[in-house]
Amino acid sequence: MSSLEYEHILYAVEDPVAVITLNRPEALNAFTSRMLAEIRHALAQAETDEQVVGIIITGAGRGFCPGMDMNALDNLSSGEGAGDDLSALKANPGDPALGDNFKVTYTYMQAIRKPVIAAINGACAGLGMAVALLADLRFVERQAKFSTAFSQRGLIAEHSISWTLPRLIGSGNALDLLWSARKFDGEEAHRLGIAERLVETGDSLQAATDYIKNLAANCSPTSLQIMKAQVHRHMNMPLGESMLETNEWMAASLTRDDFREGVRSFIEKRPPEFKRVSN
Repeated sequence: MSSLEYEHILYAVEDPVAVITLNRPEALNAFTSRMLAEIRHALAQAETDEQVVGIIITGAGRGFCPGMDMNALDNLSSGEGAGDDLSALKANPGDPALGDNFKVTYTYMQAIRKPVIAAINGACAGLGMAVALLADLRFVERQAKFSTAFSQRGLIAEHSISWTLPRLIGSGNALDLLWSARKFDGEEAHRLGIAERLVETGDSLQAATDYIKNLAANCSPTSLQIMKAQVHRHMNMPLGESMLETNEWMAASLTRDDFREGVRSFIEKRPPEFKRVSN
């Protein structure tokens, strides 16, 4: 297993999976400006690593992420700057060809060229929940606790959650969770449609890892990349425009080596050997 050193996260790659672990367990992994910059930098690393087919974001200890660190929020409310030099962590992950919708704050996550799974193992609230909703899938443990939290802090629905949440669970359910900021567990998250997979306590990371290993063994990484782009990009487009783009991209897919390998491996009754994505 390879690892890069960060201060507030852990980053490890074991083919075909990159794991980004939010690593401030004493604070339930509350975000700091440094942590957010490190996550962006690590996602850029994983996106260009040919070993990596999929990326998992999870939390150390009992929490996923309860949002911004309250001390950091207190500094913001009093007008104090963070004072932390983050210039070495500058990175620009995500496919710029997907357009400007994926260049605002954290929306770059939906333009990452590889699957991103949030393995939610505990408290997930505020900005932590907003970031989790920008992942492609969420594997959630039963005991995990969620809350939007914003209304109870005098804030509004921030960082894309007013866009992602109603698309996952409908406008009425979204407004309920946003207005009330009530707490709900992993089972309700699954019933509502926030969690694509519901797993037992302690199993979210392994379940997400197994899922990515299955993708790596059976699916074209290039197809995964393009399907992700289609889904996120076409949610912002009229039906006709999305169909025209799909037709163009489908014609291109018919000329790729992956298509030939997919057909040949099926005929020959053997596992496919697809090329990995490195940029």
